Amino acid sequence: MPAGDTTLKIHALYSDHHGWLHGWLRRRLGCGHDAADLAHDTFVRLLVSGRTPEPEQSRAHLTQIAKGLVVDLHRRRCLEVAYLESLSCLPEPLAPSAEQRAIVIEELLRIDAALTGLPAKVREVFLQSQVDGLTYSQIANAMGISFATVRKYMLRAAQALHLALDT
Repeated sequence: MPAGDTTLKIHALYSDHHGWLHGWLRRRLGCGHDAADLAHDTFVRLLVSGRTPEPEQSRAHLTQIAKGLVVDLHRRRCLEVAYLESLSCLPEPLAPSAEQRAIVIEELLRIDAALTGLPAKVREVFLQSQVDGLTYSQIANAMGISFATVRKYMLRAAQALHLALDT
């Protein structure tokens, strides 16, 4: 499909459904500003994907994208709250600047996305090692897997995190 056709379809989709999507998001989030941002981001995602839904599937497609963005928003806010709570325990002179906090939050989001993208067992092995402080042997025994599998899963998690933080 020529680029002009896609642009026209997206324009029509926006004209026909933006108001509805904004209202749907506002009811779901209880905040007009967040709803406006996510409605905008929904259409940006649609534009970037280069795919336009068939007219009878438009609202379902837009809703699916918007639901993912709502989940992302909640995940981001939970990470921010957890990070800011941990910072509140620091004495004022040791607290990072607003810029440093923003950088850390962005990195935490990339780490979270990388871990979320891993299979459940790989993620569980990584978290037991890095958060719970278990040894590879303890993890292997607890999960009923081999030591070599724990090592393989840790390598996979480390590679995913390395990729996420290098971009």
